Amino acid sequence: MSTSSLSPSLFGKRVLLGISAGIAAYKSAHLARLLKKAGAEVRVVMTEGAQAFITPLTLQALTGEPVRTSLLDPEAEAGMGHIELAKWADIILIAPATADLMARLAHGHADDLLTTLCLATEARCLMAPAMNQAMWRHPATLANAERLETLDWTLLGPDAGDQACGDIGPGRMLEPETILGRLSASLDAGVPLLTDRDATARQLAGLRVVITAGPTREALDPVRYLSNHSSGKMGYALAAACVARGAEVTLVSGPVTLDTPPGVTRVDVLSATEMLAAVEAQQPCDLFIGCAAVADYRAAEIAEHKLKKGDGDDGLSLTLVRNPDIVATIAARADRPFTVGFAAETRELENHAGDKLARKRLDLIVANDVSDRDIGFGSDDNAATLLWQEDRDIRRLALSRQPKPALAGAILDHIATRLP
Repeated sequence: MSTSSLSPSLFGKRVLLGISAGIAAYKSAHLARLLKKAGAEVRVVMTEGAQAFITPLTLQALTGEPVRTSLLDPEAEAGMGHIELAKWADIILIAPATADLMARLAHGHADDLLTTLCLATEARCLMAPAMNQAMWRHPATLANAERLETLDWTLLGPDAGDQACGDIGPGRMLEPETILGRLSASLDAGVPLLTDRDATARQLAGLRVVITAGPTREALDPVRYLSNHSSGKMGYALAAACVARGAEVTLVSGPVTLDTPPGVTRVDVLSATEMLAAVEAQQPCDLFIGCAAVADYRAAEIAEHKLKKGDGDDGLSLTLVRNPDIVATIAARADRPFTVGFAAETRELENHAGDKLARKRLDLIVANDVSDRDIGFGSDDNAATLLWQEDRDIRRLALSRQPKPALAGAILDHIATRLP
């Protein structure tokens, strides 16, 4: 094990990882591995339903410990094994925690090994909820979440974004890296973990946020246009994450095939000039995130009719003029919001992004390498480097490759620390 992977806060800690029956159980294998790399001792308890999504053998291979699955295991319970496990754990972490498991724990049920352990332990107890967005929003689930917090459970998440069922909204389990980061940071600081209601859900409460997303289309004639490969996924993930953090969100979107995240007001546009007008109509706001891939140029004149190919033509010459720079325009306002730009680059990533940060007078820029097809336009994952100026120096924070909804949360976690 590399010493650089060890976390002082988790090294030697005994973590009992509980896994319940949700599709997000596949992430639990990665979480178990991260906990081991952080220096924790890890044992796993799985509900019966969880085994339909991931096998005990997988978790046993990752932790090096037998996986417990049944309260009625004669060999283990001969020595009151569930009580021994409850005493062994320093931390109980359930990920994913389904709506059903939350309901049973909220009302003191002890009808399987995992719930029995939770009633018998004095360990620190945390859970990462994971379920369909409608299930999470249901009053019964929200009431159970509140009750669990009064019973000293810490809820990590849920996050918002695309879900396995096709819905978009709150209910996604936080990514394993985020769960580990929150746990480690809290233990390092020696302070209680912030709950979702105390931290994430209130990070942007009361703030008006305007976000641009997707490409623009710059018409050449009635049937042709200039554009780019932006899918809008990153901007839409940011909008969903802002709503999950309590903000009032307006999403100014170029043409994409994505559904509007719940709770977001969407304004559809086509061209860069239309996008600028829509953004200016939403001012003043508290936070502006220019995530759209805005075309730098447009045709000087748009042909009234379809441009035809003539006999003997060797090509077509177009005169292009610069489009307005939306993010720089907003940053230059007298009532400027906290302004975040994006830099999609194919080379010299940080040099070009740093230049844009200074030249456009931005508060923060998110730089990503679109030459990498695994994290470029249209991909489900992304990686980014955040750049900002502090004490006349350019500071940086690298965010590793992860699903775009998770990356959106990480970006907003940093923005929240820098808002005035």
